[in-house]
Amino acid sequence: QVQLVESGGGSVQAGGSLRLSCEASGDVNRRYYVAWFRQAPGKEREGVAVISPGGGSKLYGDSVKGRFTISQGDTKNTFDLQMNSLESEDSAMYYCAASTSMLTSSLLARHYKYWGQGTQVTVSS
Repeated sequence: QVQLVESGGGSVQAGGSLRLSCEASGDVNRRYYVAWFRQAPGKEREGVAVISPGGGSKLYGDSVKGRFTISQGDTKNTFDLQMNSLESEDSAMYYCAASTSMLTSSLLARHYKYWGQGTQVTVSS
């Protein structure tokens, strides 16, 4: 079991930046992928970014390429999402997710077993 807790959400004006953080606990000695997803009201959950075990591989959704960066945080079990040049379309609930069974990076929600409760990001234009 892996528990995930997100933090860092909030409100920002368009063009601004936010940094989200995901802290993993529990069975974190296993090899696992960590991803960020987001879901706006009335829309499907969208994969934003994923980082492989050890951080050697990163994959981004088309809508955030060049603006968002996923990285391992200050500790081994924290994972950050730096979001720059935010747009109103980025407003959503952002979720951290983890998978211990994937063999390659994926931005499909069905591939992830563990989920955090989410943190809200609101971008005003």
